[in-house]
Amino acid sequence: MPGGLAALLDDVAAIAKIAAASVDDVAAGAGRAGVKTAGVVVDDTAVTPRYVTGFTPDRELPIIAKIAKGSLINKLAIILPVALLLSAFLPWAITPILMLGGTYLCYEGAEKVWEWLSGTSTADDVGPEVLADPAHEAKMVSGAIRTDFILSTEIMVIALAEVAGDPIVTRAIVLAIIAVAITLGVYGAVGLIVKMDDIGLHLARREQAGTRAFGRGLVRAMPKVMAALSIIGIAAMIWVGGGIILHGLEEFGLSAPAHAIHGLAESVGHGLGQLADAVEWIVGALGAGLLGLVWGGAIVAVHHLFARSH
Repeated sequence: MPGGLAALLDDVAAIAKIAAASVDDVAAGAGRAGVKTAGVVVDDTAVTPRYVTGFTPDRELPIIAKIAKGSLINKLAIILPVALLLSAFLPWAITPILMLGGTYLCYEGAEKVWEWLSGTSTADDVGPEVLADPAHEAKMVSGAIRTDFILSTEIMVIALAEVAGDPIVTRAIVLAIIAVAITLGVYGAVGLIVKMDDIGLHLARREQAGTRAFGRGLVRAMPKVMAALSIIGIAAMIWVGGGIILHGLEEFGLSAPAHAIHGLAESVGHGLGQLADAVEWIVGALGAGLLGLVWGGAIVAVHHLFARSH
């Protein structure tokens, strides 16, 4: 009996060691994946606030909550299982699917640029009665979730690439952790951004003169911040979409655009010392954004020509 108990305890200890190692693997994988997806997370945070611009304060957080719920469902119920299946059985299909998503981002961003340049944008013409319409709110939420789906797909695929060599269970757990953490982080930040003016109003009513001044400054600044975020969000879609297209072309052997941008970035950054890396990144981002604008602009042109002919 003691021998049997000792053997059982040895088995339990062995299982505990395996479990601890698995936890370490998951934590390490989640850490690597989180770092790699940081850039796209910033883009996602910049894109989303424009979908709640103009709504009454009492609707802002409920709308963000709806988008966050849709984003989490996208990641856990659709993207995660599909990504795992594709990585196991059709790994070659991941790049074309990403390029389709990148093309959509380029198109949507270029369409907004076209509206600004042509003066056909209706964003400022939406009246209070339209903003109060549940159908309009549903349309905005649907558009936000659709755009989020593309960005979420890239986030999850980048995360998957970091743990591609791990067992499938580890991959699934890491992707689930990334999905929940990034959704909470992104939409928590978005909620804070869009409610910053309300925070400013609250501070402006405090007794301390310095606090009141800060609150009033916050209220005055937020419309400009939201307008800037709207522009940044459009630019981010074009940049991220262009980056996806650039990487996809390189995967299919068309590496000339990527090499040209990389060579230009190195030339501009050469001799700048500690600033070289930052300058090279900026030039690379601008190159990807220019490609995304041209790519999306071509689709916008075809779309408008088709619409006119019909």
